[in-house]
Amino acid sequence: MLNYIEPIAKLINQFARLPGVGQKTAQRYALRVVDMSEEEVRAFANALVEAKTKVKVCSVCGNLTDTDPCKICQTRDHSVICVVQEAKDVMAIERLGEYKGVYHVLGGVLNPLQGVNRDDLRFAELFQRLTGDVAEIIVATDTSAEGEATATYIARMVKNYGIKVTRLAQGISIGSELQYADEITLSRAFTNRREM
Repeated sequence: MLNYIEPIAKLINQFARLPGVGQKTAQRYALRVVDMSEEEVRAFANALVEAKTKVKVCSVCGNLTDTDPCKICQTRDHSVICVVQEAKDVMAIERLGEYKGVYHVLGGVLNPLQGVNRDDLRFAELFQRLTGDVAEIIVATDTSAEGEATATYIARMVKNYGIKVTRLAQGISIGSELQYADEITLSRAFTNRREM
């Protein structure tokens, strides 16, 4: 790496800490910030601080929000709950503009090899939400082995409540992450979901 002056080197190091940002991209970002006006840099810094201080987790669904409960939980149909791994999956589904139900963010998937078990995820909160109003649970975990194991566990537990459980159709390739699915594939997966 080139020998940058300390302020730029620090900025490069901070950008490089972000997932998916390599050294060259970090350098490009840092140099772009240096080229910005002071007003643009302050707006950028303020947006970072505001996101960190104002964004919280919805007490109902576990999605990221600036209100509690989140706007989705406040305004949507609670008879259908789409269970996802992470908040980024909610964002992917919301891009479609088709789903009208609510969500439940687990915070990951079962992965005994990594030490992630039932108590580490938001299963208890999900099961507490299964009242007489809920007609369907849509399981939208990734198609990895861990995502499938999590989906199977949810299906087995939810069926005890007499609630229909469906899984997104397999238009999403095995081992892929939901957030990277294009809108058409994700839309078809929702439309063609199957009962578990």
